[in-house]
Amino acid sequence: MSDKLEKKKYALVTGGSRGIGRAICEQLAKDLDYQILINYNSSKEAAEETLRLVEAAGGKGELIQFDVANTEQVKSSLDNWHENHKNGVIEVVVNNAGITKDGLFMWMPPEDWSDVINTSLNGFYNVTNPLIQKLLVNKYGRIINMVSVSGLKGTPGQTNYSAAKGAVIGATKALAQEVAKRNVTVNAVAPGFIKTDMTSELNEAELKKMVPANRFGEAEEVAHLVSFLASSKSGYITGEVININGGIYS
Repeated sequence: MSDKLEKKKYALVTGGSRGIGRAICEQLAKDLDYQILINYNSSKEAAEETLRLVEAAGGKGELIQFDVANTEQVKSSLDNWHENHKNGVIEVVVNNAGITKDGLFMWMPPEDWSDVINTSLNGFYNVTNPLIQKLLVNKYGRIINMVSVSGLKGTPGQTNYSAAKGAVIGATKALAQEVAKRNVTVNAVAPGFIKTDMTSELNEAELKKMVPANRFGEAEEVAHLVSFLASSKSGYITGEVININGGIYS
């Protein structure tokens, strides 16, 4: 029993160094009793800034570096982490890392297709697969996959991104049914236009006319939803795709 009491509980957020990922790290630190594992690929300075925000919010955290698209690197990083945290248990997994390489499909080079698929879809597998067994043994877990309105309705110029996110939606629904008996939930969150680095190039004034709410969303609004899904309050919600898009795809 004492071993159980000593367990330190963690929430892993991939791509946690900026944008929606950073907002999620900060919100989880405010709302839930988890140490935050902030994953980054290349931007260590940005990840350190996220860690400062987590600490400012009264939470604790640490950085973990790996490229979600690199199967071996993810596995060895997580193995090392477990080796160094014998009493650590990752209860929450937020698969947030993703990239876009937009362009019309007819001119899309193979690497723009495979890079986007490898990060969003294979990244989900690479991170979740090594951790799922521990969640099942633990008989508790929350897996939250960040998808997109593009994965639901398809967005022209984003055939690669729409394909990747659509596939993660299918995986979310299937995995949810496999693990529900063990009190592990699997849900997807599908943001529309959210103000981040990723959307900074877009013409906000023009595009917000498409949104019934007539504005872009804030990263914090997405983070509140993720925080709820990561909590014990959401135990009867699984296999769901929750839209947060101001009504653009309602």
